[in-house]
Amino acid sequence: MKLQLLSDLHLETEDFTPQAAPGADLLVLAGDIDTTWASLSLFANWPVPVLFVPGNHEFDRRDVDEALAGLRDQCRQLGIRLLEKETWITTAPDGRHIRFVGTTRWSDFDLFGQAQRAKSMRAASYYVKVMRATRQGEIFDPEAVRQEALLCRDWLAETLRQQPSLDTGDEQRWDTTVVITHYGPSLLSADPRYGKQPGTASFCNADDDLMPGVACWIHGHLHCRHDYTVTHASGQTHVVSNARGHGYKREAEHYDGLRCISI
Repeated sequence: MKLQLLSDLHLETEDFTPQAAPGADLLVLAGDIDTTWASLSLFANWPVPVLFVPGNHEFDRRDVDEALAGLRDQCRQLGIRLLEKETWITTAPDGRHIRFVGTTRWSDFDLFGQAQRAKSMRAASYYVKVMRATRQGEIFDPEAVRQEALLCRDWLAETLRQQPSLDTGDEQRWDTTVVITHYGPSLLSADPRYGKQPGTASFCNADDDLMPGVACWIHGHLHCRHDYTVTHASGQTHVVSNARGHGYKREAEHYDGLRCISI
């Protein structure tokens, strides 16, 4: 199965026109497509199914719960499948059943361990101010972000523990699992420009222990591209990100908007 990957297009300011990759079976949007949501209309009537996991900036200046409901409604109208703590199983051209597991994931700030959590949360104050998101009238501050992140992780861990049922219909049977999150799943996804510093915990989580059983983990958020393999007791997990980033920071240089991977 051939997946086209796009994320961090930031079409609220960036000049970029997405195009369908020849031969792709599915388009994965791993978040931060457009803070205004307007550019999601570019993916209506896309020639292949579109999966969308929202990024943090899809919630900018909004109540996070109201925003998710609004995004769901808009995606439904556009024919885009939004995944937030949800799974979707489809059949690949070769007959395999592929399970897509999607959640924004957010930051739990435990990337460097509990001892460094407070420092990591203090470093998160900048991006929280940029988002200016709320929940029930309160600022969606680092503590609120962490609480949501833990809900995401619990759901993800429970979902990945599930085993396919071979005696039921296709909706409960799968051969391969692909995880889509906006936030990076490992310190290995840290932006090399910034490395291991407290602010990195606002972009990556320590989800390496969730990788067994996952064939591929797709993410965005960090404005750099990644393609690496994590080896574990259950085999290997391919981790990949095709984030574009901001042109004015030269992050989008040599960006391949037609990038595909095979599952």
